Formats: sequence, C-alpha cells, structure tokens
Amino acid sequence: MNFSFISGEAARASGELLVIPLFEGETGDKPPAPLAGSDKALEGRLLTAATQEGFKGKGEQSFVMHAHGKLEAERVLLLGLGSRNKYTPEVLRLAAGRAAKTAQRLKVRTLVFSVPETQDTLAALRAVVEGLELGAYRFERYKSSAKEEKNAPKLTTVRLALPGGVDKTKEHDQTVALAQRVAEATNWARDLVNEPPNVVNPEALARAAQEMAREAGIKISVGSRKEIEKLKMGMFLGVAQGSHNEPKLIHVEYTPKNAKHAKNAPVALVGKAITFDSGGLSLKPTDSMVDMKTDMAGSAAVLGAMKVIATLKPPFPVHAFIGACENMPSGTSYRPSDILVSRLGKTVEITNTDAEGRLVLGDVMTWATEHKPAVLIDLATLTGACVVALGNYIVGAFGEHDGAVNDVLDAARAAGEEMWRLPVSELQKDVLRSDVADMKNSGERWGGAINAALFLKEFVGDTPWVHLDIAGPSTSPKERGYLGKGGTGVGVRTLVEYVRRRANQLEGSEATEAPSSKPARGGKAKG
Repeated sequence: MNFSFISGEAARASGELLVIPLFEGETGDKPPAPLAGSDKALEGRLLTAATQEGFKGKGEQSFVMHAHGKLEAERVLLLGLGSRNKYTPEVLRLAAGRAAKTAQRLKVRTLVFSVPETQDTLAALRAVVEGLELGAYRFERYKSSAKEEKNAPKLTTVRLALPGGVDKTKEHDQTVALAQRVAEATNWARDLVNEPPNVVNPEALARAAQEMAREAGIKISVGSRKEIEKLKMGMFLGVAQGSHNEPKLIHVEYTPKNAKHAKNAPVALVGKAITFDSGGLSLKPTDSMVDMKTDMAGSAAVLGAMKVIATLKPPFPVHAFIGACENMPSGTSYRPSDILVSRLGKTVEITNTDAEGRLVLGDVMTWATEHKPAVLIDLATLTGACVVALGNYIVGAFGEHDGAVNDVLDAARAAGEEMWRLPVSELQKDVLRSDVADMKNSGERWGGAINAALFLKEFVGDTPWVHLDIAGPSTSPKERGYLGKGGTGVGVRTLVEYVRRRANQLEGSEATEAPSSKPARGGKAKG
C-alpha cells in the first residue's frame, strides 16, 4: 500500500472510503471532529442512521453508509473501539484490520483513515498501518477463483489524517515506514506457514531464507546432513532420518559494519522448523495431522524478523539458527526406546517420537550458545498443552532469567502480541528422568508445556534464555480483526520490537559513557 498524510479535516478528504474509529459513547452530544464534520455534511443522517442500526462504538461494531455525493468520500465506515479506558494500540490494530477487510469487500482502491486521538499518536499510527497491511492479507493462490479476481480492484492507497492539533513530523514518516516493513515481513512469514508441505519442505525453506538474506544484504549459510553430522547433532539427525527430504541447518547472521559494535555480544534467535510433523512412528490422529504444515511457524517468524532487523542496523550482531526437517514414519524412522546422543553429549531416551521439536531445538540451541549470545530466544509450536492452558491467541513465555523474560514481555506488549509467563518448575523435572539414559524426551501428560521447557533448559547452560511456545497463536481458527484463518506470523512484531528496544538501550548507554569534553593537548581522554 502507498501511505500519505493529508492536512485539514478528514471529512473533506477525497477517497472511496472514509474510516472513522470511535470509542464507546462518542456518538453522543459531542462527537469528535471527523464524525461531527461528516455528519454535518450529511445533514445529520450519519449519526441518525448509525444510532438506528445500534452502533454505539462498542468493540468490533461497524457501520457503513453511502455519502450520496455529499462528501468527497463515497462511503463512510464507522469502527467501534470499545471503552476508552480499555484502549491499547492493539485494539486499534484489530479495528484497522476490519477496515481493510471491509475495503476488500467493497472493492475500494483508495481509503482515508482518521487516526483517533490517543495518548500516543505514534503508537496509534503504527497500529493503523500494521492493521491495514495485515488485514488486507489473503492466501488464495491455490484457489481457481483467485485467478478470476486477480484484476479486481484492491486497496492500494491510504491517506492518513492525524488527530486535530497534531502536526506531521519526520517521526510520523519513520513510524509509517517501520510499520510497513514489519507488516510486510509478517505477511511474508504467513505465506511460508500457509504454503502446503509439498511446497515448503526443508530445502524450500532454506531457499526462502537465502533469498531473504540476499535481499536484506546479510550473511547466510545452509548446511546439509553432512554438516549436521560433523556438528554431532544426534537428536536432530534422529528426527530427520525417517524422511526422504534432506534436513537443512540454517544460520542467518546480521553483523554491524562498525567494528566496535560487531564485538558486542549477539542476540540469538532460534526457530522450530518441522516443515511437516506426522508424529513419526507415534503417529498423530488424522484430525491432528492436517495442520502440521504449520509446525515451522517459529522459523518463519524468526526469518521474517531478520528481514526487518537488517534494516534497523542495531549496534550488536543478531543470529538466527534453524534446524529444518520433516518428522515422518518409515522403515528408517527413529523409534520409541531409541537412545540419541545430543551435541551437548547428553543422552536422550525416546518415549514419544511426536515430541520431536524439542530434540531438534536442543541441538540447535546448543550450537547457538557456542556463539556466546547475550540472550537466546526460541520460538516453537511446541506443545498442545500450551494451547489447552492459554488458548489460540496467547503465547506461553518461559525462562528463569527475569530480566530477559521481562524484556521480551515488554516488547510483546508494545507490539500487540499477548504473552503470559509460565513457570519452569523443577517440581516437574522428575517426569523427564530415564532409567537408561540421561533423560527422556517426553514425560507425563500433565504439565506438558512445562516439561518441554524443562527439556530445552538442559541445552542452554548459563545463557539468559526465553522460550516462547506459539502452538496456539501461530494460526488463527477464524477471522478476527487483521487475522484471517491460517498462519498469523506471530512473533515477528515482538522480535523486531525487542531488538529495536535493545538497540536504543545500548546506544543510550554508550552516549552516557562517552567523554563529555575533549582531552587536553598532548593528553589522553579519560573514561
């Protein structure tokens, strides 16, 4: 989409659709200027019709009315934001997503969006842009009907009206640009998740990563089975051995050009990349297997985030580590009761071949820690237990390093991705104890999400580590705001916001530590 700003009243702006978000109660005696101006031009008919239809600005309410030539816009769309006391930018992001879907239904090309007055205009602006871009996303490339609609009108132009009294600055332009990059990267990740497994296998995922890295101007290496064997990743190889599609080990690396910054400790991002999970010999039921093409959503989010991180140019390296393979049943599959030797040297008794993601992650995370990161964050569609606990829209966050976990949670909150911290409790550790090896890969049913986190913990050593179980939010079961059925790209926004905040903190600390004056002639600067 092409975004631009308008000056003057939103009610006088030209476009096919004028969008006015409203908080509950704002359709009363003193409506905000965009609504008041539109209603006046329509001779009071807008508020009258909206009231008759029961529109009060409640969350998820909407009302569309034709302007009949009395406005520059052809139609007006009122969007309910709910109570102002419960407002967050995510509320506006979801509403903007609904606006994009309405624009698609009405075959609108040009839209005027009145950004509502809030405490943080930049955050509201970012939410609007992201919501529109994400809401316009559709994955229909395999539908015959989509070919017929290829030339149908699409939303391509958005004109933004800032709240009254807010003058446009360079920061507004920068906010729009960042929001577009983040949304486009999220939609790119959604494409990867939504593609069928016969299209996105480990090799195709590696190719997508290579293309992304080339476009972003960052380094990438892709290892085959031979390289994985050299690294002695026995757990990864065990999972991969049942499929004829070869595993791939992907390492994407952003390094600052400034030599001083390049020496800073990196941030390590690890994404689960089981491009199809049948459960292996512990075969899943058919209904549970249908959506297992999405078991690589963690890797899609990590790669999507790297697209944006490369443009942010943080003053520290950022590495992405991905082990991609399929978990398939065959005569060469690993079996329950097999014992695998990890890269760390720990031995693992297999009690369930459907607990495969933690095996691959364990070896990849061990490799990641050898790069001495300041923090390691993994994203994985790891457990159905986390979905039982938190549902379809909340990410489970685990970790023992309070500072690292809180930083990720703060970034998620700012990005509009909801997360809830769950414990990594030693009380559950006994369920992973094996009689014949150092540990089992799967324990009892109860506390399954915690058990999986405890398993991963064994492979990070002393590195500050945050585990994000995205099994629920990686896909949406229905349309909701900017979400459609299918892949969500969850994690992209959080990872970008985390790196952005960490970069700002580091740059701020360096500025504080810089000498305040020049050294005397012939002397040396102190500090």
